Amino acid sequence: MVPTSGEHFPMSQFDKEDVEELGLLKLDVLGVRMQSAMAHAVAEIARATGERVDIDDPAQVPEGDPATYRLIGSAQTLGCFQIESPGQRDLVGRLQPATFHDLVVDISLFRPGPVAADMVRPFIEARHGRAPVRYPHPDLEGPLRETYGVVVFHEQIIRMVDIMTGCGREEADRVRRGLSDPESQGRIRVWFERLTRQRGYAPEVVARAWEIVEAFGSYGFCKAHAVAFAVPTYQSAWLKAHHPAAFYAGLLTHDPGMYPKRLLLADARRRGVPVLPLDVNRSRTAHQIELVSDGVWGVRLALLDVHGISGAEAARIEAGQPYSSLRDFWQRAAPGRPVAERLAQVGALDMFGANRRDLLLHLSELHGAQRVVRRGAGGYGAGRGTGRGAGGYGDQLPLEGGRRTAPAGLPDLGDAERLSAELGVLGMDASRHLMADHHDFLSELGAISAKRLGETAHGRTVLVAGAKVATQTPPIRSGKRVIFTTLDDGTGLVDLAFFDDSHEACAHTVFHSWLLLVRGVVQRRGPRSLSVVGAAAWNLAELVELRKTGGLEAVAAALGPDSGSGSSSGSSSDSGSASGPDSGSGDGGRRIRLSTGYELNPWADLKPPGEGVPTGRKLWHSSPGSAG
Repeated sequence: MVPTSGEHFPMSQFDKEDVEELGLLKLDVLGVRMQSAMAHAVAEIARATGERVDIDDPAQVPEGDPATYRLIGSAQTLGCFQIESPGQRDLVGRLQPATFHDLVVDISLFRPGPVAADMVRPFIEARHGRAPVRYPHPDLEGPLRETYGVVVFHEQIIRMVDIMTGCGREEADRVRRGLSDPESQGRIRVWFERLTRQRGYAPEVVARAWEIVEAFGSYGFCKAHAVAFAVPTYQSAWLKAHHPAAFYAGLLTHDPGMYPKRLLLADARRRGVPVLPLDVNRSRTAHQIELVSDGVWGVRLALLDVHGISGAEAARIEAGQPYSSLRDFWQRAAPGRPVAERLAQVGALDMFGANRRDLLLHLSELHGAQRVVRRGAGGYGAGRGTGRGAGGYGDQLPLEGGRRTAPAGLPDLGDAERLSAELGVLGMDASRHLMADHHDFLSELGAISAKRLGETAHGRTVLVAGAKVATQTPPIRSGKRVIFTTLDDGTGLVDLAFFDDSHEACAHTVFHSWLLLVRGVVQRRGPRSLSVVGAAAWNLAELVELRKTGGLEAVAAALGPDSGSGSSSGSSSDSGSASGPDSGSGDGGRRIRLSTGYELNPWADLKPPGEGVPTGRKLWHSSPGSAG
């Protein structure tokens, strides 16, 4: 019997080496969610405006669109395919792509191969005319001219090996592929050096050429692959530049990127896109755009954002719209009680009149009355019914005119409670940015906002703060561990780097705090390339509490040079007692000593990412291998 696929096509299975031996072509088919996000954005534009946008049509999406390249060059590329990570935002800020070819090169440079071969800096320097174009040898000018003498693509490695050894391109490609095998590299090097010297190349030229060729064994891109990636990169940036509301609706619905949804909302606000709250009469299962005022489109939050809601519940709510009252919603949409309560907590039932705490009470009574009716009807097989008449389970609720829910006299949820509910239920601070509550305190401390940081000089020591949105610990050329962290303070993003000499003082706090205050030094590598090298870190939530109990003087003492994680030296405690997040002294010179006298590794108390966050949910991205 011939095996078949899910679509009933005949299929078989081979490993990749056997496929090639059979003479078949091997293709890697990628499922890229950005394609779905862009398709949703285009569909929303058509639904809401009637405009048919074809992002594959060069007449509608021209290659050299100035607004698109201004957006990319600004490094405000959050949500754009391939160029939204901190490293890529830094790279596009330094590179300043102005053509599609520049995008292709950018995507190819941001790979372990070019980074290991130190190709990024020379390319950017030559690209902007700050350094002359240099070729490893004049013979290589032909294949390397388009990339300013820098090897970027696999095709250039093939031509380079062919030119210098005379082996032919087919053999050169086999050599390139063999570089990924550490056992083969030694044999390839001997072969390469022998042939290149036979052809008259100087030893220093051969050594530099081999260094470049060997580095590409780490992993680089063929040009065709990079072009295929650059197409959705450009298209996503074009959508963000020209149809931002639809772009964010697509991102929020399909979540294709590395950052949490709450950061996408913050980015939308910064770009002037209104965020419209959840509403059981207006929200759909997916995010949609709505006209807010003349020419201004907003994004309406989706029902499926509610924690714990099922697809069937969201579909029932959408199918039953509009609802005339809380009772009407309860009866026809038939949500589960936990989902209904979460909807009330985040304001999705506000249109029914009562405040949110009153609505929670009414929902509790509706649920209790429903159970009574079900028991009277002979068990839970009975439906919700209409609730009208002598046995109706909604009769005890005080309704005004049958539509608006009358107040029960309970106090409404406060601002802090509403924000906490949004973070817990939606994973997003939908009504306002969570850092807004801390702006006055940060002003007292002299912290610099992300927006003002762009005007800060290189080398200046600053205090920055925000909600953590990403932590990454990727491999780097030096082999040392660097913690890259991104903070969001509502005015923009702050990219931080903590090098290994700061880890003793900062690592635990960075990994296990959500709101952070960081002291560091501004580092600039170009007009749009800016980061902060962190030297000290504090849990901002703890400092806020300290401000309430001990005043600003107590906070200043905690931030002093000899206090806890405020010390970048991280000297060990003389007493040997445990120091860390629970000791109130920060985490510089951490020691974990048990009552038995045994001393543990300073990081033995690392917890899973997200544990201890007030909302109970992890609201930031962490790369594989990152402790938090």
